[in-house]
Amino acid sequence: MLRTHVDPDAYAREWASIPDSDTDFSCVAELNGQLAGLGFLDVTDGLGQPGMPPGTQGVIGYMLQPDLAGRGLGTDLARGLLTAAFDALRLRRVIASCNADNIASARILEKNGMRREQHGVEDSWHADLGWVDGYQYAMLDREWAVARTVR
Repeated sequence: MLRTHVDPDAYAREWASIPDSDTDFSCVAELNGQLAGLGFLDVTDGLGQPGMPPGTQGVIGYMLQPDLAGRGLGTDLARGLLTAAFDALRLRRVIASCNADNIASARILEKNGMRREQHGVEDSWHADLGWVDGYQYAMLDREWAVARTVR
């Protein structure tokens, strides 16, 4: 998601390898047969001492076609990623990040019940803007159990 240039052939190979991955559960989002966005769900290991169970944490992210903003697609895509992470993969914790000035993305994460855990001051490099602030959000499986029943 942090790329400014993509080699189409290399990107196609990366996406083609996803069905064989034990940790990459990326997806595409379609609207009326057209590509609307991409969703990313990577299973990771969190921080811990020896003996910690592996593969208990996930990272989600998404990108939408800019002309489709404001239709709830980002909220639905993030909800689908969280559903896959907690209900299908049985992860314990999921995190997501966005630039602090990306109000729409922060709102998507908050609407899905994720809580802001960090405001990093100039913690992310943006090719056009330089150093920008970032937010990190997180959710535990027990919080997801509550959040999905509130909707």
